[in-house]
Amino acid sequence: MEYFTEQALTYTECLNKIRMKYGERFSILNHKSIRLGGFLGLFAKDGVEISGFTSNNVVKNINLGSTEPVVSRPPLGQDPAAGARKSPLDFEEEKRKVLDAANTANKGESGWQLVLKEVQTLKERIDAGTVAQASEEHPTLSRIGDVLGYNDFSPRFSQMILERIKKEFSLDALNDYKAVQDKVIQWIGENIIIHKEEKFQRLPRIMVLVGPTGVGKTTTIAKLAAIFGIGNTDRRPLSVRMITIDAFRIGAKEQLEKYGNIMDLPVSYVEDYDDLKKTIAQYSEGVDLILVDTIGKSPRDAVQLGKMKQMLDACGTQAELYLAVAATTKSSDLKEIIRQFEPFNYRSVIITKLDETIRMGNVISVLSDMGKSVSYITDGQKVPSNIQKATVVRFLINLEGFQINRAKIERLFPVDESEQIQWR
Repeated sequence: MEYFTEQALTYTECLNKIRMKYGERFSILNHKSIRLGGFLGLFAKDGVEISGFTSNNVVKNINLGSTEPVVSRPPLGQDPAAGARKSPLDFEEEKRKVLDAANTANKGESGWQLVLKEVQTLKERIDAGTVAQASEEHPTLSRIGDVLGYNDFSPRFSQMILERIKKEFSLDALNDYKAVQDKVIQWIGENIIIHKEEKFQRLPRIMVLVGPTGVGKTTTIAKLAAIFGIGNTDRRPLSVRMITIDAFRIGAKEQLEKYGNIMDLPVSYVEDYDDLKKTIAQYSEGVDLILVDTIGKSPRDAVQLGKMKQMLDACGTQAELYLAVAATTKSSDLKEIIRQFEPFNYRSVIITKLDETIRMGNVISVLSDMGKSVSYITDGQKVPSNIQKATVVRFLINLEGFQINRAKIERLFPVDESEQIQWR
């Protein structure tokens, strides 16, 4: 046997490194979350470390008369029960032999010699790596871990799911992969928090979008303006106004004005605290909703973020702030963005650019870790169609590698149709 330890940014990346070096003849003993890189403890990134061992043992293929390597874990998609049947020696069977020998020992000295012989045999086979050790994962756990890693769930979230499986499923129940994966999908859904809007709000309602540069805040503002200003089959058009304080990005003001002209909605541009406060006061009569587009800021630029927060204080204590983040943001960066914008006291998160990724584990796990809710999701540039209220079902059907029973998850996580957007 050869023991190894590999590190990478994600579980899948680390697994690929191991397979590149050792092929499929390996067993995983442990994986854990670590911090990678950085300098003197600064700028380190979240990562994962996997430890295990390789085996050069081969078994005889009776039908073909050839030798094939022993694979300790099935590849993604393989029947886990079949993987379990391929173990060179079943640990439970060896344990039973020892116990049988112990029972025989009660009949005389020769029985105790049999016990010692069986224990010695078991020890030798463990040392040779031919017995499935207690630390080796069940094939179902390995497969679920692979799928979670493929979906970019954080190591902490993945470990939480795997530990819960171990607690709630017996060894025999683990052989039913379908039942295990259905329960995992349910647990993932239970970790998604959907923001509930207040039924009765003061007028004018003020919604402010903050977030880093390039996540699509201006386009999202336009989509929200269309939702409420144009109306739909279940809601009358509201009186909407749009305000932008983005004076630095080239074409920002013109972009929002273009949307306003198309929808026949007024757009105002403000430069400072006093200007913003005065404009909101002007809109306080006869206006239902004021949408405020802000300057895209780097989450590392604490000084500029502080200045923008002071300016937004002009919106008043009743203003609703939302953090816009892109679904394509990797977990470590997403966690940093959420943390750095915390002083804004935003109510919920809007996920943008859902159409630009096939993996949502990064968003689900980070928002769950930090206790944040989701209000809207956007999945394209079209105004107003590419926006909808966030639902648990929408996140779950985006998972890759799981067999999704949509009817079942819709029963588990029913959608309030009265809150959904139905376009004419």
